[in-house]
Amino acid sequence: MGLIKAATGAIGGTLKDQWKEALRCDDMGNEILMKKVTTPTGVISNKSTIIVGPGQCAIIYDNGRVIDATAEEGVYTFDSSSTPSFFAGQFGAVFKEMWQRFTYEGASAKEQYVFFFNIKEIIGNKFGTPNPVPFQDWSHPIPNQMTGTITPLRVEVKCFGKYTFKIEDPSTFMNEIAGTADIYRKDELIEQIRSEVIASFQNVLNELGNSVHKIPVLELPSQTDEIKQIMDEKVFDEPIRKRGIKIEGFAVESVTLDEESEKKIDQYELSSNANMQQGTLVGAYANAVQDAANNANGAANGFMGIGMMNMASGGMMGGAAAGPWQQQTQPAQSMQQEQGKNDASWTCPNCKIPVTGKFCQECGQAKPEKSFCSNCGKEIGKNAKFCPECGYQN
Repeated sequence: MGLIKAATGAIGGTLKDQWKEALRCDDMGNEILMKKVTTPTGVISNKSTIIVGPGQCAIIYDNGRVIDATAEEGVYTFDSSSTPSFFAGQFGAVFKEMWQRFTYEGASAKEQYVFFFNIKEIIGNKFGTPNPVPFQDWSHPIPNQMTGTITPLRVEVKCFGKYTFKIEDPSTFMNEIAGTADIYRKDELIEQIRSEVIASFQNVLNELGNSVHKIPVLELPSQTDEIKQIMDEKVFDEPIRKRGIKIEGFAVESVTLDEESEKKIDQYELSSNANMQQGTLVGAYANAVQDAANNANGAANGFMGIGMMNMASGGMMGGAAAGPWQQQTQPAQSMQQEQGKNDASWTCPNCKIPVTGKFCQECGQAKPEKSFCSNCGKEIGKNAKFCPECGYQN
């Protein structure tokens, strides 16, 4: 027994009158996944017609066993004397396996059915995470100063979207889910699929938030292709596939943060802005110090402006810039003062230039033993306490 495809146009031609019965299933839409069709007597007569519409798959059962099947659109004649034809299209191997092994225990004799399966893409199925899901957000990295590394900000998100699915293996779907029901609707299965889709999506989120992908949390809705690819590669939807169903499309429509995560990101942004502002002030302060040091004419005014800058920043720059400046300038001034105390100035009698130390740096003349007035330069006695020229006490 098997199916023989009728000639094109036979449905409206003269052969129409020769068909004893015509078994067909109206369009199953987006809600019916499987439907059983038979004759009033429960027996499909020889030369009866079976019409397979677009997006449908038909399996012929005879007394609990598969005798033929097709997933190819068209009009077929049931011939009880022929062997199975298996006009199977995409399900060829599946149908042959069904024919060899698929049976139902306790099937009564002389019962013949056509099971029609909806193999179109079932669209518009919504999903949403009932509770916030953890996610590692690399768009808000936290530096670790001890290790020199960064870690992502941990946030909690809720995601909402839609997915589509198809019956990929009618045999498995019938064996695991639908059985020999007269009709099997999507709403009998959709809650279970939705739970498994959410579980799969949570696994995908873990992948998207790892150190390899580093997807920012608010960019998740744009990662449709990446989500589906990861789901297929990691087979996160394996429980769904075991029922003969495959997830075809997956789209995240919205992502929302829980209240605590929003506070984390707000605090992160405030902290980042404050650090950027402080960094800008430090840079400006350093530039101002350098400009003031290079400006011989306006150095005093320049350093006065630096002090005003520090006051305006609430003393912020005191430790970052004023401290290093003080550490560099104060020792230099102290050194100069100390040197002035230890080294008295004298005039070289050969070069007529002021000299400090015991020898002239130009001619090597040793410091003379005689003394000179430190006020008018007049030579005075070695032990004289007052200059005889100007009266200055030496």
